[in-house]
Amino acid sequence: MSRIFLAASAIFLSGVALAAPAPAQDDSERVNQLIVYGDDPCPPSTADQITVCARKDESERYRIPEPLRDSQSPQNDAWNNRVIAYETVGKQGILSCSPAGAAGWTGCLNQMIETAYAEKGSDPSLRFSDLIAAEREKRLATIDAEADATQERVEEAEKAYEERMRAEREAKEAASGN
Repeated sequence: MSRIFLAASAIFLSGVALAAPAPAQDDSERVNQLIVYGDDPCPPSTADQITVCARKDESERYRIPEPLRDSQSPQNDAWNNRVIAYETVGKQGILSCSPAGAAGWTGCLNQMIETAYAEKGSDPSLRFSDLIAAEREKRLATIDAEADATQERVEEAEKAYEERMRAEREAKEAASGN
């Protein structure tokens, strides 16, 4: 990686040195400085244009340039963080959950509740609506199974009752017919 970077830097710097026209040279030559990634071809130079290519790894193609990565400057801080910082300045007293000020302790419960809701809302593994729907399905399946079993018992009892009634009628008809 470092050899490729050194070679690309040398080519780039030699192109920059050639690009600066000497006072006696004419300004008709243009210099095209490109960064190519992976195995991309470097366009050839033409008669009126010098093409200089610096080659980087394919993994660097869509990344933020190295000088801009991991910058700790205040300009790179999100606006949300800045506003929160402004909100906490002077936040003391009632409902502040701080030891300073009158009744500062009264906001501690609110702070814990807000933190809990924020954690619950930001955890993608906890989708309560899905968990509730699954539990309802399980409960309805149990209720349906119990209802089916009860219905079968009622139908069996009705059949047995009808059988007894039919047997009693047949017995009465047989007794009256003799």
